[in-house]
Amino acid sequence: MPENMSSRMDTPTNISLVGSGDAVSESLEYKTISVFLVLLVCGVGIVGNIMVVLVVLTTRHMRTPTNCYLMSLAVADLTVLVAAGLPNISESLMATWVYGHAGCLGITYFQYLGINVSSCSITAFTVERYIAICHPMRAQTVCTVSRAKRIIAGVWAFTCVYCMLWLFLVDIQVNQEGRVQCGYRVSRDLYLPIYLIDFAIFYVIPLLLAIVLYGLIARIMYLNPLPHPPDSRTTSAPTLRRSCKEPADDGKAGRQGRQKNALSSRKQVTKMLAVVVVLFALLWMPYRTLVLINSFMSTPYLDAWFLLFCRTCIYANSAINPVVYNLMSQKFRSAFRGLYHCQRDDGHQRSLSMLQSGYSLGRDPRLCNNTNGTRDTPKKINSATPDQKQSRGMKDNKENKENMDKQISDDIKNTTDSNINKSAVENSNMEKHTDVLKTDKKQNSEDKAMPTVENVDRKFNDNGKNMEESDDTAKDSIADLCSIEKTLLNSSELN
Repeated sequence: MPENMSSRMDTPTNISLVGSGDAVSESLEYKTISVFLVLLVCGVGIVGNIMVVLVVLTTRHMRTPTNCYLMSLAVADLTVLVAAGLPNISESLMATWVYGHAGCLGITYFQYLGINVSSCSITAFTVERYIAICHPMRAQTVCTVSRAKRIIAGVWAFTCVYCMLWLFLVDIQVNQEGRVQCGYRVSRDLYLPIYLIDFAIFYVIPLLLAIVLYGLIARIMYLNPLPHPPDSRTTSAPTLRRSCKEPADDGKAGRQGRQKNALSSRKQVTKMLAVVVVLFALLWMPYRTLVLINSFMSTPYLDAWFLLFCRTCIYANSAINPVVYNLMSQKFRSAFRGLYHCQRDDGHQRSLSMLQSGYSLGRDPRLCNNTNGTRDTPKKINSATPDQKQSRGMKDNKENKENMDKQISDDIKNTTDSNINKSAVENSNMEKHTDVLKTDKKQNSEDKAMPTVENVDRKFNDNGKNMEESDDTAKDSIADLCSIEKTLLNSSELN
């Protein structure tokens, strides 16, 4: 953090780490190398961190809790590069502070804001990785995107309030040579406790916590891998074991492959985040060590080339993270590639949606499978024109009418034939009775003949009555069939 930058000044300057105006820092060689390194590192870092932010915001599958913390880290690194790196270029070229009192306050504030938020973001995703791997059941409710957003908002709010302290500590300073610098108005004795607190909260504690948590994560992932659930299909009966052996083995191999891929993905993400933490510790160590040593020395160590090295390490820490993501994460690499080409394959998305809709139609049992297990051709819906529908309806009505006429004629024919057969049988019976009566008439007397004739007439009358009833029944049947035919014709006309 801030340090005593000049042996002739008791107040340190900000983290731009500009030299005290000695011959080395004012040489052309130093200025050329300094400006080149700052432009290179800051340019790469600004572009890379912007790409990280765009990838997480625009790609749906990249919106995970871990990536939310990485986006917060990217924004913090952007703040450091813009607030500390770019002003350093003009300060190196002109050897003086050109942004005035307001610029001194604002730039210093955003420098510390970016540094402290980056440290808190690293701590946040370290804890998130620990919960996700060591406590997977709790992670389902704790490690969510909404909770990550709330934590990030809390981190930024806390850091914004905390960094307001530096607004009361910095001011414009003019050295004995007349050079204007952005330094601190407090003495070294008052500055030292503030720096030590800042050093402990935003560097020592996050690193110690990361060492402990990543040690626990490594023990779970490498020493105590998660047990695989037993395969229930392998416990089948001996009679079915031979027939079900191959499907069971295939399913078991598939599940083992998916579990292996999931474990490999977790290891890859954890390695990537561990590398980010290690780089954070290593790249900030030269500057932190220098400031800590100079805080207890009467004459601080201010070699211009070493200050350039410390400054380059700070900027590199903020610029290297996107490079790490690209090298160690397949998802980030693919997302960066798609963002680099600046296009979205809309045609591929449409084709994919069409394939999915076709697959869903193919899976519809009402269209593809009948009760016999055969595959039917899907019927076309609303494919006929109105004229075709009308002609088809007229044709169906005609066929229905012909079928109805045939049925009516068959019913009439059957009824008439049955009545005729019944009448023929009754007539034959009457003829037999007549012959019997004639024989009896010859044998019996004349007095007894009349009752017999009357009985015969009564029988004839009964037979005639039966025939009339049969004719009435046939007429009723014909009338019912005619009414049914009219009803069907009316319904067909309505259709």
